[in-house]
Amino acid sequence: MLLEQERAQLVEYCRRMQADDLTVGTSGNLSIRRGDHVAVTPSGAAYEDLTPASICVIDMDGEQLEGTLAPSSEVPMHTTVYRRTDAQAVVHTHPLYATALSVLVDELPPVHYMIALLGGPVRVAPYATYGSPELAENMVAAMEGRSGVLLQNHGATTHGPDLAKAYTRSVYLEWLCRLHHQASLLGSPHLLAGDEIARVAEKLEGYGRPAPGR
Repeated sequence: MLLEQERAQLVEYCRRMQADDLTVGTSGNLSIRRGDHVAVTPSGAAYEDLTPASICVIDMDGEQLEGTLAPSSEVPMHTTVYRRTDAQAVVHTHPLYATALSVLVDELPPVHYMIALLGGPVRVAPYATYGSPELAENMVAAMEGRSGVLLQNHGATTHGPDLAKAYTRSVYLEWLCRLHHQASLLGSPHLLAGDEIARVAEKLEGYGRPAPGR
């Protein structure tokens, strides 16, 4: 079976995505790239029923190579990210707060220093029909210099060097959207300056690494 470990990892993270309220029903999709092959979740399948065999494997042109179900309708989104960035994993979600903000704002502002984890203020990509090449292009353009994006009237997408980091970024993006929403209910949030976000981004580069000499 092609990409056996990656397919098992996607099953695990699909169930996490449900538990973390990052999606509803069968919406959302995840993928991992290995060379010219991509393991991606199938279309319309209940996450609790997924097995490694039901995870699809496609090539970079979107052609299905393995899997018992049809691949996600958002294949163009995933393959476009892989062609245009150095990402090795993509997480697309429909979380409540990120989706709510996507219909109201053009950008998630720097309400907390952890926005540096995503590269800075998170832009909102213009709306296009789900699964379309137009949506993929809008998304990647809005994601330039970032590892996360909000999709207008749709949801959110993050990417990373592996699935764990891409997923963590999705969790933080939803938390930041919820923080912005909660603070805005009470007044006008104070925003952090760009140079502070840059300082935090530099500090985060070494976060979680072993101490020198270890």
